[in-house]
Amino acid sequence: MTKTQEATVTQLATFGAGCFWGVEEAFRTLPGVIGTTVGYAGGHTKNPSYQDVCRHDTGHAEVTQVEYDPNQISYETLLEKFWSIHNPTTLNRQGPDVGSQYRSVIFTHNAEQQTAAEKSKGMMKKSGKFKNLIVTEILPAPEFYRAEECHQKYFLKNGGESCHV
Repeated sequence: MTKTQEATVTQLATFGAGCFWGVEEAFRTLPGVIGTTVGYAGGHTKNPSYQDVCRHDTGHAEVTQVEYDPNQISYETLLEKFWSIHNPTTLNRQGPDVGSQYRSVIFTHNAEQQTAAEKSKGMMKKSGKFKNLIVTEILPAPEFYRAEECHQKYFLKNGGESCHV
């Protein structure tokens, strides 16, 4: 196989930054992002529904899983986007949305992502951009549960741009 025939190997990144509709929209159109899927991760309930997660007893966060081509966009660039679209200093809240499902979390898929996420968080702390403590969790990626179809690409289907500040 020649260099031009090599198959593109994509990677996954998973972010929780409040309402998954806005998070998905923020990542969906970035050059190098192959696809996005919204869902639930980080909790203890298997195959949760949106209604389950909204009850605040599943432990799941609303997350967006980003499939990307690392030859076109770096994980570090995705992290920069993550920090720019939400307030990582509010525990279990983004704007008017309150609950643990709206927590700020980076779920890493390998050791390189873990290192990059920790470094990025450290740089954010040192930057002085945020006056309050950054509460973003950085954890190994747990099982991901795809959200119902009505939540996938919500703004693309229904209009709107973001539910984020």
